[in-house]
Amino acid sequence: MIRWRRGEVARIRREWSGAMEIEVSTEEGVVRALAYPALVGRPEPGDTVLLNTTALAMGLGTGGYAMVVALPNRLPKDPQGPGHLVKARYTPLQATVLGADEQDSPFHEVLREADSLDGMPVVVADLHSALPAILSGLYGSRPAGHEEVRVAYVMLDGGALPAWFSMSCARLRETGWLDGVVTVGQAFGGDVEAVTLHTGLLAARHVVNADVAVVTQGPGNLGTGTRWGFSGVSAGEAVNAASVLGGRPVAALRVSEGDLRKRHIGVSHHSLTAYGRVALAPAQVVVPELPGDFGSRVAEQCAPLAVRHELVGVPVEGLYEALADCPVRLSTMGRGLDEDLAYFLASAAAGRHAASLLS
Repeated sequence: MIRWRRGEVARIRREWSGAMEIEVSTEEGVVRALAYPALVGRPEPGDTVLLNTTALAMGLGTGGYAMVVALPNRLPKDPQGPGHLVKARYTPLQATVLGADEQDSPFHEVLREADSLDGMPVVVADLHSALPAILSGLYGSRPAGHEEVRVAYVMLDGGALPAWFSMSCARLRETGWLDGVVTVGQAFGGDVEAVTLHTGLLAARHVVNADVAVVTQGPGNLGTGTRWGFSGVSAGEAVNAASVLGGRPVAALRVSEGDLRKRHIGVSHHSLTAYGRVALAPAQVVVPELPGDFGSRVAEQCAPLAVRHELVGVPVEGLYEALADCPVRLSTMGRGLDEDLAYFLASAAAGRHAASLLS
């Protein structure tokens, strides 16, 4: 259930696109909190804030903030402009946005009969942390003539709903590594909003004019330790969507040598279930050519996926250097590049393969 606190803003720590990190003094001490000004208004030092402290109390890794629900003494102005698409529907912070696919959108005519991705590579991954690693491999392996490749990130709603939560997205947009963020389903806050993953992919191609799309859930993957109870099953559904729309689905494996949980060592059961059971359409599954016994283990674990998919071995030489040059901090489940190198190499290998499809 929800845990509530009231406090006073002590100071603003930092800001990025769509979000503010602040410190709030409460009866239980000072806590870190996150505010989305577009939803609740802009908190200033001295303001009273109402906080949802559920994630903070649970000690969630990516969600370990108190969330500002309201500035009760100073409400934000009502939004102006078009938009009839409601996201986070029937929650206290439901927001109205302008969907690229709705009638009032300037892109409605573009998307009304759109039905093809024109062979665009669509890289699908389980975790949000794979996004910058995929881009590192992609940009580090661009073929001649494709130096100006355009990339769209299509964010699913299995994790965080606001794209503003992702500091990585904000930084990748600033550096030009992303040309647009498309938020689909109940997710919101992207450069482009869409009702479904299908129209989100079409918007990536025909609105953002992307050459490559990357699809993952937002930050905050949910897993239960059961065969089917994890939000990453959406990776298999993304393969199906990319295929039915005439894209070229590229499946990035979730691989780990640093995760202490047996079900995630080598190739995670998340990838084996999502691609082996949920994805009914064939994809190119990128198998990173990792050295030694661990690399052999990864290849062996992937072998059953060949029943439906094409397994593509991709060398990883040079990818460490590309990852080290990434403009955002690489981290997955609290582990950095050198603490779980295999994870980041597997994601970067998928980006490298997507680059090869551009030639």
